[in-house]
Amino acid sequence: MAEEERAAPAPVPGTGGDRRRLRYELLGCALHGHRLEGVTARRVRPADALLAREDRDGLRWHRCLRCDAWVPVDPPAQPDRPHPPERHEIVLPLRGKPLRDRYVLRLIALDRLLHFLVLGALAAGILIFVDKRASLQAPFYRFMDLLQNGLGGTGGVSDRGLLGEVGKAFAVRSSTLWLIGLVIAAYALLEGVEAVGLWFAKRWAEYLTFVATTVLLVPEVYELTSRVTVTKVLTLVINLAVVVYLLVAKRLFGVRGGGRVEAAERARDVSWDAVERVLPGRTAD
Repeated sequence: MAEEERAAPAPVPGTGGDRRRLRYELLGCALHGHRLEGVTARRVRPADALLAREDRDGLRWHRCLRCDAWVPVDPPAQPDRPHPPERHEIVLPLRGKPLRDRYVLRLIALDRLLHFLVLGALAAGILIFVDKRASLQAPFYRFMDLLQNGLGGTGGVSDRGLLGEVGKAFAVRSSTLWLIGLVIAAYALLEGVEAVGLWFAKRWAEYLTFVATTVLLVPEVYELTSRVTVTKVLTLVINLAVVVYLLVAKRLFGVRGGGRVEAAERARDVSWDAVERVLPGRTAD
C-alpha cells in the first residue's frame, strides 16, 4: 500500500475544491474506455503534468480526460511522437452536465426508435392489407366459418376480440385504410427523425420532440378518461417526464436563460478550465 502511494502522482496544484460526483464520466469510461493522451509519446515533459507524469521507476501515469482517473501505462516500445500533444491538438470529451444530457437524450432517442419500429411495422401491415384485401377476404371468411362450426357456433364472424376487429377491417373503405396507414407512416417517420436528431444531440431535435410530445399529451389524457390501464399511465408519465426535462433541463424557448446559458454551461464543463478545476483521482487499473 505504501509503495502504491509513493508511485502515484501528486494532485495537480490549484485543482482542488471541485468534488463533483463523476458517475456519468465513469459510465462513459466503462463503456468506451479511458480517454488518455500521449501514451505513444517518447517522453513526458514537465509541461505535460496535467496529462501525464512519470514516476521514479519509469512508469507513466496518464490522466483520463473524461473521469480524471490516473492510469499506469508502460512507456511505448516504439514511440510515434516526441511528447504528448499540445492542448490545441486535443478534442476534449464530454464531461459534467453535457455528458449527462447526452445519455438522457440517447435514452429518449431509443424510446423514439422503438416507436418508429412499431408504428412503421403497423403502417406497413395496414398498407399491405389494403393492397391484398381482395385476395385475403374469401380465405378469411372461410377460416372463420370453419372455426365457428368446429366450436359448435353458428358460423360467420364474431364482432368481438381480435378476429372481430380484423373482420371489421374488411368492411372499411380502402380510401379510409390508405389514409390511416399513411398517417401512421408519417408519425413513424417523425419518431424516426426525432430519434436520429436526439442521438446526435441536435438542438432542433429537442424542439421537435418537445412540440410533438406535448401535442400528443392531449389525446393521451383523453384516453385515460375512458379507460385506465398500466400501459396508458406509464406512457403518459414517460412523455410528461420528457416534456419537463426538455423544457427545464435543456432550457427550450428561453426557459432558465435559454440557449445562451446552455452553451455557456457546455463551454464551462467541456474546457481545459474544467480539467484543471477538478482534483484528479488515482487508479491502479
